[in-house]
Amino acid sequence: MIYLRGTLKVGVMMFNVGDKIVYPVYGACFIEAVEEKEILGERKLCYILNIPREKLQVMIPMDKAVKIGMRQIVNPEILENILSDFNLGNTDPIIFENQRWCKDINKKKFKSGDIYKGAEIIRDLTRKGQINKLGADDVNMLNSARHVFVSEIMEVKGLKEEQAVNLLDEVLKS
Repeated sequence: MIYLRGTLKVGVMMFNVGDKIVYPVYGACFIEAVEEKEILGERKLCYILNIPREKLQVMIPMDKAVKIGMRQIVNPEILENILSDFNLGNTDPIIFENQRWCKDINKKKFKSGDIYKGAEIIRDLTRKGQINKLGADDVNMLNSARHVFVSEIMEVKGLKEEQAVNLLDEVLKS
């Protein structure tokens, strides 16, 4: 859908009002509205995100949506594949040796909004925590990645938070 209003530049709308999406910082949410806003003297179309789990509303300029990692909620089949393959794959041994590298790489993965990379963070930091006590940065990253992942499980499967957390914990144990 192309939008053109007044002096606004033409832009392609990637999401529609009502779409369920993932915003990497907060997790699953939905597009409540699209509004024209003035930002630094320039008129832009912005998504208004409603994040029910946080009781929060966030405004994101459309032209920044992809850059910040916004994406559609995955479909049930993709989620099932991720959950069934969650513990597959190798954990790079450097995460046990180089805390700075681990922090930097996980930060990039998290900000990407990619569900597969989020699952890797959870898998790898959980494995790391089984061998060594996690530092504060790792604990915060693991909690953030789990928060986003659980919110997506809740939306895709229609579960309550406790059920989604239990499902993820069971997958990690297997």
